[in-house]
Amino acid sequence: MALHCPECGFANADGANYCQRCGAFMRTSEAQTTDATASFRISETGEIGELPAESEGERAAMLVIRAGGGRAGEAFPLAGERLSVGRRPDSDIFLDDITVSRDHAVVVKRGDHYYLDDCGSLNGTYVNRRRIDSQRLNDGDELQIGKYKLAFLGH
Repeated sequence: MALHCPECGFANADGANYCQRCGAFMRTSEAQTTDATASFRISETGEIGELPAESEGERAAMLVIRAGGGRAGEAFPLAGERLSVGRRPDSDIFLDDITVSRDHAVVVKRGDHYYLDDCGSLNGTYVNRRRIDSQRLNDGDELQIGKYKLAFLGH
């Protein structure tokens, strides 16, 4: 059974999370599968140990790079109340490309929700292909900062 992309209509393989043609998040009306992947940690001695699985309710919110800069799949857990995003090397989320401003945006936790705030960037900050000044993030939102496309995985 093929899953059709809600953005471009492309027929993707069953179980796809993102469209193979346009990269859009594949939201499904069905409950998500219960398959889980294991996470591992490498200790200072080189030993590999499995980390305990988090329940769905305990999963930390994160940003995942979907495209741009050869960094697809890199994830940034959203820990703390404020994370800076930009081309400045000491940014919490460092995106090294001329299309990204030094101080491009911030991800701020307000109550139980995360917001993406543009910091007056030259090229703008986008959520779901719309330019924003400040936007509450929802699970599966697509962010674009310069040439980078990221997905917000909320809780």
